[in-house]
Amino acid sequence: MTRHFTLSVPDMSCGHCRASIDSAVTPLGAKADFDMSQRRVTVTGEATPEAVIAALDRIGFPAEPV
Repeated sequence: MTRHFTLSVPDMSCGHCRASIDSAVTPLGAKADFDMSQRRVTVTGEATPEAVIAALDRIGFPAEPV
């Protein structure tokens, strides 16, 4: 089942942040699209919001659903 959801990631601010988040989301079977100005990540794929939020929290990027 393909999911599509958006997360607010307030601590995301640069390309390094983007790369770190992308590296955390990809192994979960998901693709991340970034809106850096709004500090939001839209995730599409098999991962659940809970799994992505946990993965981002582990790398120091607290996130919450929008």
